[in-house]
Amino acid sequence: MVDHQNETRAAYDGVVELYASLFANRLETQPFARAMIGTFAELVRATGNPRAADVGCGPGHLTAMLHELGLDAFGLDLSPGMVDHARRTHPALRFQEARMESLPVEDGALGGVLAHYSMIHTPPEELPELLAEQVRVLAPGGLLLVSFFGTDGPDPIRFDHKVTPAYSWPVDHLADLMTAAGLAPFARLLHDPASERGFLDAHLLARRP
Repeated sequence: MVDHQNETRAAYDGVVELYASLFANRLETQPFARAMIGTFAELVRATGNPRAADVGCGPGHLTAMLHELGLDAFGLDLSPGMVDHARRTHPALRFQEARMESLPVEDGALGGVLAHYSMIHTPPEELPELLAEQVRVLAPGGLLLVSFFGTDGPDPIRFDHKVTPAYSWPVDHLADLMTAAGLAPFARLLHDPASERGFLDAHLLARRP
């Protein structure tokens, strides 16, 4: 796990300003993703525990969105360059460098975890460990929203992402992994973003029982 994480961290450190500029609109042109994040925030607020982690927060644009939606949101990212940018851009919010398999959060502390395309670089055999860690930090009744590239077929597909290699996932397969980790998936949204990659944009929302 360490080798590919080091490669991913270095790759994102090298594109901080470009990446941040591409996502500065904070989903203004992505209504489906925006709707799922809004639904996630509403359901997290309803748990009575508004504390939420944006795991793989990048430049912090979605952490800021979650804050505006009423959550006590903070951002975690593998890339120190991204964390530095997020802190400079959103000085009122909290950001910290962290690995997804070892989150600096106490057990059962969070009402929500957002993983917005942040697990796409994880090799399939390592994804269960990341999901288990997200379950660990969620309180009972807490919610996890995972967004990712969806594909047909029985197995994940490795592809050349513009930053560093990534994987697309069959939605049912990823939902099964979430269930095996102790989550209860209850909503999904798939749509065609007219991407040159030919993948769907996919969103899975689950609750920790």
